[in-house]
Amino acid sequence: MVSRGRVLLCLLACALVAPSSWAATEARPRVRVPLDSQWTVRQLPDDGLAASRDSKPPQVDGGWLPATVPGDVHLDLLHNGKIPDPFYRDNESKLQWIEKVGWEYQTSIHATPSVLSREHIELVFEGLDTACTIFLNGQRVASPDNMFREWRIDVKPLLHAGSNDLQIVFPAPMKAAEAVAEKDPWHSRTHTDPKGYIRKAVYEFGWDWGPRFGTSGVFRPAYLELWDDARVDDIFVEQENIAAGSAHLDVHTDILASSQIKALVSISYGTGKTELHADRAVTLTPGNNRISIPIEITHPQLWYPSGYGAQPIYHFHVSVKENGRELDAKEAKTGLRSVVLRRDLDKWGRSFEFVVNGIPVFAKGADVIPFDSFPSRVTSANYRRILQSAKDANMNMVRLWGGGYYETEEFYNQCDELGLMIWHDLMFGNNWQPGTYAFKQDIEKEAEYQMTRLRNHPSIVLWSGNNETELLRDWNGNGQLPAPVHERIWEDYLTEFSGILARAVARVDPQTPYWPSSPSADYEELSDTYQSGDNHDWTVWHGNADFSEYEKRPWRFVSEYGFQSFPELKSVESFTLPEDRTSIFTPVMLIHQKNNDGNKIIHDYMTRYYGEPKDFPSFLYASQVLQAEGIKVGAESFRRKRPETMGSIFWQLNDCWPVASWASIDYYGRWKALQYYARRFYAPVLVSPHVEDGTLAIYVVSDRTKSESANLHLRIMHFDGSVVKEIKQAVDVAPLASAVYLKVPLAELKEQDGKSVDLTKVFASVELSAEGETPSSNLVYFAPTKQIKLPQPDINTVLTKDGTGYDLELKSAVLARSVFVSFDHLDAQLSDNYVDLLPGQAVRLHIKSDAGLNQVKSEMKIISLANAFAPQAEGHVVRSGR
Repeated sequence: MVSRGRVLLCLLACALVAPSSWAATEARPRVRVPLDSQWTVRQLPDDGLAASRDSKPPQVDGGWLPATVPGDVHLDLLHNGKIPDPFYRDNESKLQWIEKVGWEYQTSIHATPSVLSREHIELVFEGLDTACTIFLNGQRVASPDNMFREWRIDVKPLLHAGSNDLQIVFPAPMKAAEAVAEKDPWHSRTHTDPKGYIRKAVYEFGWDWGPRFGTSGVFRPAYLELWDDARVDDIFVEQENIAAGSAHLDVHTDILASSQIKALVSISYGTGKTELHADRAVTLTPGNNRISIPIEITHPQLWYPSGYGAQPIYHFHVSVKENGRELDAKEAKTGLRSVVLRRDLDKWGRSFEFVVNGIPVFAKGADVIPFDSFPSRVTSANYRRILQSAKDANMNMVRLWGGGYYETEEFYNQCDELGLMIWHDLMFGNNWQPGTYAFKQDIEKEAEYQMTRLRNHPSIVLWSGNNETELLRDWNGNGQLPAPVHERIWEDYLTEFSGILARAVARVDPQTPYWPSSPSADYEELSDTYQSGDNHDWTVWHGNADFSEYEKRPWRFVSEYGFQSFPELKSVESFTLPEDRTSIFTPVMLIHQKNNDGNKIIHDYMTRYYGEPKDFPSFLYASQVLQAEGIKVGAESFRRKRPETMGSIFWQLNDCWPVASWASIDYYGRWKALQYYARRFYAPVLVSPHVEDGTLAIYVVSDRTKSESANLHLRIMHFDGSVVKEIKQAVDVAPLASAVYLKVPLAELKEQDGKSVDLTKVFASVELSAEGETPSSNLVYFAPTKQIKLPQPDINTVLTKDGTGYDLELKSAVLARSVFVSFDHLDAQLSDNYVDLLPGQAVRLHIKSDAGLNQVKSEMKIISLANAFAPQAEGHVVRSGR
């Protein structure tokens, strides 16, 4: 028999081994003992299903293998050399067998007499993925089937001195889901996808951008929690009324007590500079006790979204004492802010805007998916790199997509710190959900647990019930569902997403708005003249529409819209061999594209707008420019429509593996063109030239809360820099508004100085400047993109050593669009990239790198949009979405 691992409970002697007289005078502190070492895992014997499959799944040799907790079976197999890297080439398709078999994890808990003397010993799992059975010393103690809940088990009656065997048996995920689905008498009629019957992340079963890895394991921390008389279970800082003059708070503390105790509950709070205190004498009774203490803070330091103010965090320390001895203590932190989802009737329908501390905030951001296909290997550095990139690109909101998982505290803490508001989907993605009584009870407990855990985070400004499930309202199984069955499905939907979950928010986190679905109009009827709620706009990409279609949309808030691109060559090289990089249609490139016909769609749009790139690296580059230009059309259009439209959240910010996708930052954290573009089209003050109704209209959009004086500088130029027309104008930019500050009829441009002007050969450059700075600049063409002919630029470079790296000056005699600077083997950090070079006007970038000057020079590559295509006799047609 294989010897089992041992988790030694290494506790301080003063906490566990003490003189008998000490226990009578001093309370023993609550102790959390991690169960994070000496785990092993093995594949369960064949489940008997092999005969129903084409081939028998592999059997992992070696029996019990060392395992990591938190972790999952894929990573354990990888670390033990039993499988190849799932992300490399087509390995993902070869590893589907892992989700079709069962797995068992085990370890041992070594309990000393001191451990056993504790009044409460609880075994806690913060996340199990997913359906499993837990055994302690051979006795079943729990059968969890929800990866989004904490599982807390009283194990004091089952532990004995010495070694205690802990086992967790995970059946194959789909087998577990189908077993639950079979118990639902409606399943055979509704045809609800069986995978929805267990609460497992949707993306694990495969998604448009993710590999299919239905994994198993202890994916969040596991530990023993030991305590005696009382335990502070939760602290909720409810923000009753927040204003600049004062903040009225109710600090609710949930205390679990073993017996009746006369106690003193003390709260100390502040931002770190000064501390205030509040006390209350209470009598605790056995079970849960809710102790609420009102607090008023005069002239509070308010928390603001990024771009509107600072993000101070208040800390609250709650202590429970009996006769001067501390029984337990706990800390919580939050930012003080008011948040309202304003839904007022207006001339466009019903508004949809977030008002934070009285300021109507235009939400600028992107959707966030899981940061890795295997959650346990996401590090603090991963979170920081992606979320800091969002802030650096002038984003103030991320939408946490409902097909992944609830994030770690690290994610929310960093959003708090960075001022990134979170539109938080609950983890229900796309499919109809079961309607069984057990399922409804389960999701209510899930919502209560997660919102209790997260409600103090000021960054969370909305709980949204699901992702796109409401869009299935009229789905009836391709005409196969009888009307009564369809009605039953819709009744269950309303019960769950406008009943159970809505009530949970109102009860657990009343200060945060709730929205039933994304997208949704909250069941209002919409028309061309009446719009309400949020929208997912996929007319571009799925609908094959031109980018200009975005400009026709009357949406109140756009929470999804997007277009795909490939990662840059350096990222593609990480999962390919040279023979895989001859075309975007090679088998390996197609494996790393999970959207049906995705590569074909990119190619079709490419030829529609730009033509055929000259080689594979050029195609990767041009795909990023295509994506960035397309999303720029949408983002600027939505911002120009303020206040009719009050949110632009594009799909998506990040990736969970190296793949062609909608992300603006690839799996390795490398910014694509879209991320650099986003920093410009999400600038706090944006100048946005737009051709409309026979006129060049110059919009200025401001997110500032005060008016600003600035100067507009408009130049109509040929591609060689010769100026056709120039206008300079002083403007007062209105706060929190979008307006046209200059109009130029196109008829005036067609003839200058008695000569006709070919509008296909000129462009407009407009700059907005204030106090010596240029917060925004932009370009626009005057003709359909098929007619634009860009010259082949010869880009001059000057590289000099400076401080943390190098300064790079770029200059071109003719217009050079989306100039991309890259390096063969260096992961250098650039201050900007994919920049436009106006004729004769230098652009300076800073490169952070420890490499020597000669290496930087030798590895540096520069390409522009025109350079990505083979030149033609009269210039190559390169088409840029206006």
